[in-house]
Amino acid sequence: MKEAAAVRPSFEVRRVAVIGAGVAGRNFALACAGAGFHVVLEDVMPANLRKAEADLAESAGMSQRGTAGRLELALTVEDAVREADVAVDFVPDELESKLEIFSMIDRMAPPKTILCTPSYALSITDLASCVYRPERCVAVRGNLIRGNEAAAPVVRLLYPAAVAESTLMAVDKFLQALGVEVRRESDPEVPLLVKNAVI
Repeated sequence: MKEAAAVRPSFEVRRVAVIGAGVAGRNFALACAGAGFHVVLEDVMPANLRKAEADLAESAGMSQRGTAGRLELALTVEDAVREADVAVDFVPDELESKLEIFSMIDRMAPPKTILCTPSYALSITDLASCVYRPERCVAVRGNLIRGNEAAAPVVRLLYPAAVAESTLMAVDKFLQALGVEVRRESDPEVPLLVKNAVI
């Protein structure tokens, strides 16, 4: 009886919020749309969103089948994350920016939303401890966009001790759909925020 209760349908990513429409955010949003996801790309700068729109039109024109998914543009984080299964931020990799965006997404997104951040310097354990959903927080290190190389790029998927297995499975499947190989790693026990402190 207990085993049957433990088996639940796995969570699947279908809607992606991308926060930040700079070069990396735009390219990631286009890759997600090209892989069949419904993407909402947000930026406070209208010029970045216009550039994303032009990039989308150009990539659809170059492709015979067009874009498989859908890309929408949003001027607010709230509009971007309203129905998101996963929110990926492309804000600067510094503590203040990451904490601010994590807090905003945590307040505005539905409980199902996974918070995913590309970060080379910060501890996902520390970031996850500042939100109400630490079980739905992950960080990625590595190239999230597959280029023309034959081998799939490898990314490290870092997670806090509190993470849910369903979160890891959903992010694994999502990144694999983008042509990325995923290697899971528990976040180091010693927080990395120390190296960002000014002494």
